[in-house]
Amino acid sequence: MTVAVEESEKTDPADAVPTAAPAEPVRRPGRALTVAAILLVWLVLFAVLRGKQTLSLAAADLTDLHRWLNDIRDSVGADRNSNPLFLYFFNEIRLVIDNLVTFVQDLISQPSGDRPLPQIGWLGVVGLTGYVSWAVGNWRVALLAVAGFTFFGLQGLWQESMDTLALVLCAVFVALLFAIPLGVLAGLSDRCNRILTPFLDLMQTMPTFVYLAPLTLIFLIGGASATIATVIYAAPPAIRITAHAIRSVPETTVEAADSLGATRRQSLTKVLLPMSRRTVVMGVNQTIMAALAMVTIAALIDAPGLGKTVMQALQSLDVGTAFNAGLAIVVMAIVLDRVTTAASARAEAARRSDGRFTRWRRPLLAAGAVAAVVLVYLSHTYVWAAEFPGEGGAGRTVATTADDVTTWAQDHLSGLTNGFRDVITDGLLNPFQSLLTDSPWWLVAAVLIALGAVLGGWRAGVTTAVCAGLLIGTGLWSDAMTTLASTLVATVLVMLLGVVFGVWMGRSALVDRVLRPSLDAAQVMPPFVYLVPFLALFGATRFTAIVAAVVYAAPVAIKIIADGVRAVPGTTVEAATSAGCTTWQIITKVQLPMSRSALTLATNQGLIYVLSMVVVGGLVGAGALGYDVVAGFSQGQLYGKGLAAGLAIVLLGVMFDRITQAAARRTSA
Repeated sequence: MTVAVEESEKTDPADAVPTAAPAEPVRRPGRALTVAAILLVWLVLFAVLRGKQTLSLAAADLTDLHRWLNDIRDSVGADRNSNPLFLYFFNEIRLVIDNLVTFVQDLISQPSGDRPLPQIGWLGVVGLTGYVSWAVGNWRVALLAVAGFTFFGLQGLWQESMDTLALVLCAVFVALLFAIPLGVLAGLSDRCNRILTPFLDLMQTMPTFVYLAPLTLIFLIGGASATIATVIYAAPPAIRITAHAIRSVPETTVEAADSLGATRRQSLTKVLLPMSRRTVVMGVNQTIMAALAMVTIAALIDAPGLGKTVMQALQSLDVGTAFNAGLAIVVMAIVLDRVTTAASARAEAARRSDGRFTRWRRPLLAAGAVAAVVLVYLSHTYVWAAEFPGEGGAGRTVATTADDVTTWAQDHLSGLTNGFRDVITDGLLNPFQSLLTDSPWWLVAAVLIALGAVLGGWRAGVTTAVCAGLLIGTGLWSDAMTTLASTLVATVLVMLLGVVFGVWMGRSALVDRVLRPSLDAAQVMPPFVYLVPFLALFGATRFTAIVAAVVYAAPVAIKIIADGVRAVPGTTVEAATSAGCTTWQIITKVQLPMSRSALTLATNQGLIYVLSMVVVGGLVGAGALGYDVVAGFSQGQLYGKGLAAGLAIVLLGVMFDRITQAAARRTSA
């Protein structure tokens, strides 16, 4: 045995069978490295092929697609009164909506019949507003509503404000007629929810202006088209939130009702809807805010109200008038937001109260109803109670002050503002725009498809390829690339603000309490309002549109990032602190990396919000697709081009929405 062992030990190692070594793992290049390689190849080819095959199109030129769309408009106009589809369907819908809008306008804003004034004058409207706000909310909200509506008259904008309110009320009424039942169905049925979700995604992803052109083709310009466009834009929040509210009711509660013999209808009306009432009212709040934003934008299709005043003032660069009307829009948004928010919280506030005022609530409400009826009667009967007294002195003061501030800013801050504008424009916007617009179209399309596939996966790459092909088909490739450059630059600035303030809020509860109310208020303001102060500072340039888009989109990005940073486990932060990490290291090495999904989602929402400001920016010199859409409304021969520009904006939105959503899912995974 010993000899055998010794012989085996003397065996030549070369004769032994080699043992397989563990295989080295194949390292694939990371996404960041792949993206960098794609961009490097793009820059090299750009230097070689600059200015070739760019598919540029002059502002007055039309493609065959644009002429074909113009022909469709002409044929639709010719067949409007003979085609059965229009006679018995579209025209009937327009007639019903027009009658509804006219009815509400006759009540509160426009002369009615032989009357030189509406049926309910300013005193009655203020009284009804205060009473309804008190009945659904509380006395503080009622005082705010009365003060806000009185301020409209002091501004000299009573009729314009009532026209806007009339459109909002009509649109919300029609939207909720469909949204609440659909939301209940989606909450009760998974199949219905799956069917509705893609349509809701499309309605919320599509920029608001894109609804307007095709709707004017079918329903003409005016209140009907504005109301229908507002319904399309405002209904999805109510549907989604109602469905969420129904699904959030505990299953044990529903099972208890079933065990007691409740029918499906009884479970819905006695259990599900009452227990989800607060959340449903929050959905109504979001619908009202969306409707207010849309009816101001619908001024482009001749919708009456404050939006038309703002638009006309922006086109004539009258900052004072635009600021005065924009302030009225903000006041209306705040009043409507606070009233509906108080309505959602009233039941809970009543439960927390000690009951001292509860027993007096019904008698007081009855007395308030009598007072409101008296005010309505007075405003219907007497001119002094129907026509707002005075000539809008407060509005002239606001407009004059705004003009004076604008003049002072232009005289004293022009060096600072122009310097800031030039740094961003020359250092970031112009080079990037040149890269997109001066590169061959096929090179930019290939880069976009490659980036979509790398960042979002093959499905996102396929979506990008389809969208790029359709963009080429619109004949507006160069304008789309100019818009894309502005959108991406604005999104970069949004994310810079989002990271700075989001991390600050996420790390400090005090900062969050201070900043969050301002961010909430910023989100209820319609997009038009953001243009006014920056028009005063920077003039009518594309940079004005970019800054307005940044301020419009930053609040949502900041809140998403703040929530993501706050969601990082405290134990992880404490472990990093105990390991000796500095604050900067904790932020950059722990909190931001662990909030990557929130960062990606913030990028998605920032892009969508910025893109929704494209056409608004077209009113103040943004050019490209925004200008094409605005020109399509104002110049008949450019209608087809404006419609194609709206489609191009949709394609950009869908492309980047799918890429960033897919990237967010991959990051979370």
